[in-house]
Amino acid sequence: MFLSALEMRNIIESSLLPKRSQCTLSPDLSMTVKIYDDHETDRVALIKTDIDAKKLTGCRAINDLIAELRTELDHGHATGHQFHPQHHRMTGR
Repeated sequence: MFLSALEMRNIIESSLLPKRSQCTLSPDLSMTVKIYDDHETDRVALIKTDIDAKKLTGCRAINDLIAELRTELDHGHATGHQFHPQHHRMTGR
C-alpha cells in the first residue's frame, strides 16, 4: 500500500495537532516535516529531513514516524535527522 503525497501529508499533519506542521515531499520521495512552535509565528520547533517516504507504506511505519516526531518535540531536538523505519521497531511488551 502506498499512499498519495496528499494522503500522507494529511495523516501526518493532523496527527501532530494542535501543533502546526508542514510536510513536503520532493520528487525523489524524500520528505521533510516542519513543526512550528505556535500558530502565530513561523518559528520552527522541529525540522525532520531526509525521511524516506517510500518506506512509509503502512500504518506502523507512519505511526513510528509520528511517535518519533513527538518524542523529539518533547525532548527539544530542533535539528533534522534521517528517519529509518526499519531501525524503529517496537519491542515486546
